[in-house]
Order: sequence, then C-alpha cells, then structure tokens
Amino acid sequence: MVSFCLGKKMSLRPLLLLSLSAIACMPSYAQDKVDAEIGTDLVSTYVWRGQKCGGVSVQPVASLSWKGLSLGTWGSFAISPTSNGSDEEIDVTLSYETKGFHVGITDYYLFNNGYPFFKYGGLGSSNHTFEANVGYDFGFLSVNWFTNFAGEDGVNSDGKRAYSSYLQLDAPFKLAKLDWTATLGVVPYNTSFYGSDVSSGFHINQIALKAEYPFALKHVTVPLYAQVVANPSSQALYFMVGCGISINK
Repeated sequence: MVSFCLGKKMSLRPLLLLSLSAIACMPSYAQDKVDAEIGTDLVSTYVWRGQKCGGVSVQPVASLSWKGLSLGTWGSFAISPTSNGSDEEIDVTLSYETKGFHVGITDYYLFNNGYPFFKYGGLGSSNHTFEANVGYDFGFLSVNWFTNFAGEDGVNSDGKRAYSSYLQLDAPFKLAKLDWTATLGVVPYNTSFYGSDVSSGFHINQIALKAEYPFALKHVTVPLYAQVVANPSSQALYFMVGCGISINK
C-alpha cells in the first residue's frame, strides 16, 4: 500500500544479507499443503501509514501459501476514482514466514504517472516501487521494518534517492469481546516519499487504534472494524470503518 499521496542514505546490503541468510536457514517442517485465500474489503477511507490515499474504496486480495512461502496480490480501487488514477493501486508480495519471523519483497504499482505496468525504471520513470521488509511477531508485539530499494522513491534533503524506510510496531489485545490493535509508525530519516514529512528527519507518522469483530464461519471470515489514525507530523486525524469477506481453503 504505497503512496505518493502526494537522513542519510542507508545501505541495503545488511538488510539483504540478513534476508538471504534467514531464508537459507529456515526449517522445512511448515505445512505441506497449498493454502489459498481470496476476499475483499470495503472501506470508507483508504489510509496508509498515516496518509490518506483515497476515499471509499474496494480492496480485493488473493494469495497462495506453501511451507511458509506466500505469494499474494492486493489492490485498492476507489468507488469514484480521480482522473489521474492516484487512488488506484495493485501490490504484489512474495514473503517467507517461520515461527514469528518473516521477510519479504513487495512491488507497489500506482495508476498515476502514466507509465504502463511493464514499464520499470528509476526515479521519475516508473509507477513501481519495490520495498523489502523484515520483522518478528512476539505475540504481544510485532515489529516490522520496511525499506524502498528500487523503482520510484522519495528523495532526501540533498535531492538523492532516500531509500525511504518505515518502522511499525503493532500491539494486539482483546477487550469487550473485540480484537484491538494499537499501532505506532515512525519515519526514521528524511524523505519526500511520505508526503506528510514536515521534519528534517525522524518523526512519528502514525498513531492508530483499531477495533475489529471477526465474525467467522468454517472457511469464511467477515470482519467488521473501525479505526482512528492520528498523524502528528501532518497534524491530521482520520476515522474510517470497513467490512469485508475472506474465504480460506
């Protein structure tokens, strides 16, 4: 869910080496069968990492997973899209997960700058943004780090590729028969990728609280949820509601 709803340069070598080493050492005892999921959400507002990226939107998802390896696609399409397609998006993610640890790569594609899907390039010459992510779920807290490494990206204060990064902490809990998630999102150094960045570096981009009621049948989940999102950096506040249906086989 990338957006141009619109520090210093870091090296990706340690992140990529960590990812490759983790995959090489992963055990092979995960599920042997292929699992599939399809579904869609309807949301009143599309908010991503503290930024409003669209109004009322339909957000379909489809994925396949096998032995911890997953390949999925997610999209967001506004009910009343803008003329430049800035609120239409397709993402493709390849990831691996084992015992709470996960690593992956996402290709974000936005329908906004006029470049076709199979047009790949660097800054200012593609609608694709490629992001690597690594994280761990402790149960009571999940920690995730995201870094753009290719394609369209933001720039730093020197006008160079920022390798824009994002740190997100999620803490789930249960209260009054609902599933809750508290979220903190941080932009660690200067980048124009997050349009709400009004600082010269580190800033908090998202403080959110989500309440969800996951009504579930045998293979079908129908979540109903509401979320409040505050962005201290841009001094913005959002409230959104959503519902969806998910089928797992």
